[in-house]
Amino acid sequence: MNHFEYRNGEMYAEEVALKRIAQEVGTPAYVYSLATLTRHYSVFDQAFAKVPHIVCFSVKANSNLALLRCFAKQGSGFDIVSGGELFRALKVGADPKRIVFSGVGKKQDEVEYALNSGILMFNVESEEELTALNEIAAGIGKKAPISLRVNPDVDPQTHPYISTGMKKAKFGVDIKRSIEAYKKAVSLKNLEVVGVDCHIGSQLTSLTPFVDALAKVREYLDRVLLGEMRKEGAQIRYLDLGGGLGINYNDENPPLPDDYAKAIIQGLEGLDVTLILEPGRVIVGNAGILLTEVQYIKETDTKKFVIVDGGMNDLIRPALYGSYMAIRPVVETQAETITADVVGPICETGDFFAHDREIVRPKRGDLLAVMSAGAYGFTMASNYNSHPKPPEILVDGDKYYIVRKRESFEDLINGEAIPPALQ
Repeated sequence: MNHFEYRNGEMYAEEVALKRIAQEVGTPAYVYSLATLTRHYSVFDQAFAKVPHIVCFSVKANSNLALLRCFAKQGSGFDIVSGGELFRALKVGADPKRIVFSGVGKKQDEVEYALNSGILMFNVESEEELTALNEIAAGIGKKAPISLRVNPDVDPQTHPYISTGMKKAKFGVDIKRSIEAYKKAVSLKNLEVVGVDCHIGSQLTSLTPFVDALAKVREYLDRVLLGEMRKEGAQIRYLDLGGGLGINYNDENPPLPDDYAKAIIQGLEGLDVTLILEPGRVIVGNAGILLTEVQYIKETDTKKFVIVDGGMNDLIRPALYGSYMAIRPVVETQAETITADVVGPICETGDFFAHDREIVRPKRGDLLAVMSAGAYGFTMASNYNSHPKPPEILVDGDKYYIVRKRESFEDLINGEAIPPALQ
């Protein structure tokens, strides 16, 4: 469910016409619905009400301060993968004891920042990282709480670029070898073993991979960790099952949060741990759109192109993953239907939002909404071709707020300098 709908042939975000936003703010622009964000977080969190849990929103999905503040006010924790994301989470008032630090390449300054901030735990990806964390923690007189990310070798049945739980992926420690890593962690004086982590991928539309991964992790917990590791002095208090629940971009039928929760809770029966979840896309994906304006219609002997002012620099998912993104007219018309590529202004053949898409023929100046763009949209945007990044707009009822202004040309060169020798 989202709060983008047509009224008398015109698309609205809650009570605000998208046409009005385009006129007053310009295009391209990201537009988010606060009501959708709030509802999606609440539904996900409530689905797990029967078990001790912490919902840690995945900051990489959408890191805008206004959205993070929305979740923080609802009691959300945060899953971070960089010092910058930690800074953002703390900036909006996040409780450090509800922050987990994931990622394969944590730098020393980032680790020190997180330790000094008092985060809940680090999700560790390798044995060498254990050694490094121990050394860094010792250097500043701290003890680092850690969980080990185990790789269960489960096929998540998603795009290979966002598949993270198979042996060939760069993420985690082989579950069969991880007991040695845990023993190493327990032996290091400046580490505290507190949890187990598992994350198999993103945009999962079936419960089967989740259930399979949990079964492997549960067997591992029961057989090894909660027995042998207790003898070693480890106290496994947290089970982090990552995120990954998919959304409907086209014709997918992903499980609802309630169904997902029932499957997970059933797999946890009898296990005395606090569950940590890291939803991102399922919370923000359908809560945002990219608003863009048609610049030209180009027809060749073999193709029709709808050229818009948004491009792969603004929204890279179609170019990077071949992802389907629904594209709808902001104002409905009775024009004929055409088959066309919807492309942007960037000088790359890979700059497209859709290939061979059946759409109502637009004309120059018409507005199009690229749907389900709230996750991995602006966070992956760039200044390629020296295009300023678009603004982000948050709609709340009949009002809207510019929660990130459009970059200017001066913003593009901020921080750059010409050395004296070239003056």
